[in-house]
Amino acid sequence: MTSGGSQHWETVYSTKRETEVSWFQDYPAPSLAMIATAGATVASAVIDIGGGESRLVDALVADGHRDVTVLDLSATALQVARQRMGAAAAGVEWIVADVTAWRPPRRFDIWHDRAAFHFLADESERAAYVAALDAALPSGGHAIIATFAPDGPERCSGLPVTRYDGEGLARALGAGFRRIDSRPHRHVTPWGAAQSFQFSLFRKE
Repeated sequence: MTSGGSQHWETVYSTKRETEVSWFQDYPAPSLAMIATAGATVASAVIDIGGGESRLVDALVADGHRDVTVLDLSATALQVARQRMGAAAAGVEWIVADVTAWRPPRRFDIWHDRAAFHFLADESERAAYVAALDAALPSGGHAIIATFAPDGPERCSGLPVTRYDGEGLARALGAGFRRIDSRPHRHVTPWGAAQSFQFSLFRKE
């Protein structure tokens, strides 16, 4: 999540508990459903972009996935996730990086991003993100990207966001990625507010 810079996110994760941020999910059912739709197996290489303290990594490891990577700007957030997972964290690759400046050292079968892309306000940031995505996925690889929907919030964590529907997100990614599926999701924050998301699945051509 480039917008706001790494210091913004270090402050967020250093001052708020896991359940005090709006994006907290006890169990990431929509993400897991999309990963299954993409045809992932336990041997598939999965990377979670902007994973932070997300419990997706816990669920994937618990389901037997053997090749899971989590990337986030915040070292604090990743440390919280590692401590929560205990010994199981040793089987996960943890990367502290800005995805728009990151150069993937390998390919992944599944790229997952729940609510990182929508923070990218500048066209140059979005282009850099798509370049990293393109470098990370082989032909036939899949990207799952969740953002606020057109009727979702205009801001998150004090920062503006760009809202998308499936078609708008497809345009942002470009012709190299074919949209396979888009699903609405109503996320309820820890304090009971409803937020409209969309989850879209793309295949790299």
